[in-house]
Amino acid sequence: MAMKKKLISLALAATMLGTMLVGCSKPAEEGAGGTQGEKVIKVGMVTDVGGINDQSFNQSAWEGLKRAEKDLGIKAVYRESKQDADYVPNIESLIDEENDLIWGIGYKMAKDLKAQAEAYPDKNFAIIDYDYGKETPKNVLGVTFKAEESSYLVGLIAGKMTKTNKVGFIGGMKGPIIESFEYGFRAGVKEANPNAQVTVQYANSFTDQAKGKAIAKGMYSNGVDIIFHAAGDTGRGLIEAAKEENKYAIGVDRDQNYLAPENVITSAMKRVDNALYDITKQFKEGNFKPGTTVTYGLAEGGVDIAPTTDKHVPKDVLDLVNSYKEKIIKGDIKVPATKEEFDAMMK
Repeated sequence: MAMKKKLISLALAATMLGTMLVGCSKPAEEGAGGTQGEKVIKVGMVTDVGGINDQSFNQSAWEGLKRAEKDLGIKAVYRESKQDADYVPNIESLIDEENDLIWGIGYKMAKDLKAQAEAYPDKNFAIIDYDYGKETPKNVLGVTFKAEESSYLVGLIAGKMTKTNKVGFIGGMKGPIIESFEYGFRAGVKEANPNAQVTVQYANSFTDQAKGKAIAKGMYSNGVDIIFHAAGDTGRGLIEAAKEENKYAIGVDRDQNYLAPENVITSAMKRVDNALYDITKQFKEGNFKPGTTVTYGLAEGGVDIAPTTDKHVPKDVLDLVNSYKEKIIKGDIKVPATKEEFDAMMK
C-alpha cells in the first residue's frame, strides 16, 4: 500500500513538473528563413486590370514581391483585378487575411485604397504611381517613377534609328502617368532627330490586345517604322503587329525583347519590381515611412533602358544614349513629363 502511494506521488510530481515546464516555455514561431521567435511578415498586392500576366506593369510588381519572399522570408500573396469594381473587395480580402502591408498596383485604385486606409488606420498600405500630396494618409506610402526619363532615352534611340522619319506612340489611357511616357518620348525623338514626326494614339484600354494591334498596323501602313507603347497588355498587340509587319517596337516596364527578339529593339524599363522589393525590405526592417511619397528615377535605379538594347542598337547610338543619361542624372537636362513642359523645352 505504501509503495502504491509512493508511485502515485511520483506520478503527480512528474505531471506538475511537466505542466510547469510547458508554462515557462515559449512556443517557437516560424519566421524569416526559419528563424524561431520572429513573426512572418505578410505582404499582399492588388493588381490593376492588366492582370498578373500582363508581361508588363503588374507582372513586374509580382516578380519584385516574389523576390522579397525568397530573399527576405516574407509571405507574398496577390489578388487579381479584372475590372475597377474588383479593387475594393480585393483590398478588403487582404485586410481580412491580416496582411501586414498591402500594395495597390496602379493609380487607378488610388481613391479606393485611400478610403480603405482611412477605414483601417492600424493597417499599412503602399501604392504604385500615385502621390496624394498633402492628403496622403498617415498609413500610406506613395511610390512614383520618373517614367519620362527612360522614355526620353528610348526616344533618342527611335529618333536615331528611324529610316522613314516617322515614329509612333501608343498609350493605354490618357492621364498624367501615361502622358509622362508620351512627352518624355517625344522630347527624346526631337532631340535626336528634329525632322522626325511622332504619331500618337491612345487605346483607352490597358487590356485590349486586338485594339493595340489594329492601331499599330495602321501606323505601320502610314510609314511609321518604330512604335513605343505604354499600354500594359494592350501593348502586346503592338508587338504582335511588329512581328507580322517586320517592323520595330519598343517595350515598356519590363525588358520585352523576349516577346519578339528580332523586333523589340529596346524597352523603357520602370523598375516596379525594385520598388516593391526595396520598400518591403524597409518594412520588414522597421524603416517603412508612410505618410510620404518616394520617387524613383534614373539616379535611384528606378528607370532605365533594357539590358538587351545592345542586340539591335548600334554602339554609336548607345554611346549617345549613355551620355544623355549622365546629363539627366547630373541634373543638366530636365526631361518634360507634361505637354506644358514639352512645349517649353521645344521653344
